[in-house]
Amino acid sequence: MSEDFETLLCQVSEQGVATLTLNRPASLNAINRAMADEMTTALGRLAADPGVRVLVLRGAGRAFCAGGDVRDMAGHGVRQAGEALEGMGRYRRLVLALHGFPRPVIAAVDGVAFGAGMSLALLADLVLLSDRARLCLVFQRVGLVPDCAALYTLPRLVGLQQAKALALSAREIDAREARAMGLALEVLPWRKLHARADELAAVLASGSPTALSLTRQALDASLQSDLPTMLAMEATAQAIALASEEHRTATQAFVRKEGPRYVWPPAAATTVRQRRRPAHEPGSGAASGG
Repeated sequence: MSEDFETLLCQVSEQGVATLTLNRPASLNAINRAMADEMTTALGRLAADPGVRVLVLRGAGRAFCAGGDVRDMAGHGVRQAGEALEGMGRYRRLVLALHGFPRPVIAAVDGVAFGAGMSLALLADLVLLSDRARLCLVFQRVGLVPDCAALYTLPRLVGLQQAKALALSAREIDAREARAMGLALEVLPWRKLHARADELAAVLASGSPTALSLTRQALDASLQSDLPTMLAMEATAQAIALASEEHRTATQAFVRKEGPRYVWPPAAATTVRQRRRPAHEPGSGAASGG
């Protein structure tokens, strides 16, 4: 699939693990219009492929994503609010494609995840950070508002006050602080990041796609639902799972005492080393309706 794209690499393993790599390393994988459109297209194709069981999102080179491409924005000049609103439609489509992806999504974040790059990472089900990862909602630095769903995901992950502090201050946080806030599952030495992402993806790929998809959908809905609604959703989802071929196969294996095929690997040892704050890197981080 990669040959169809200029800004992405896309591969699917025999086990059904799709790896989507943001591939503009010279600009720290900053998002331009082409990348936003290509990501939406790629996510749609992968979602429609029944052989895809898990998605790993990562960046090429030494960064995950530096945010919106400032040069791309500047090239389109000053826009009126209506024009910018229309332009934001492409990023809305990208967000909906990623948030609505029907299988588990793992974000493997190395280096900077600034602005819209941080926003995209927070849309994943599981976020893994390297020990040199840095996150920042840089939007206020250039007079913009957080986008790509950060206003939705961030308060759900860290609480309203902490979300306001991060968004209003445009403060950079390192991997250790991000994990302490609940923004990441694990922090790993950078050389081990992608191997760990692949390890977790392999486990998820071995599970029931029906049960995994239903569980994710229900958990995503839970923060906006009440108990009766969730009990009804739970009952419906369990009825579907009980009727699935994956459940039948797993119970037969249990009866035969073959042992489970779905075994979550132990947590990787987390390591965060102190490092000097690097010089400013490109990318305003905003999508800004480009």
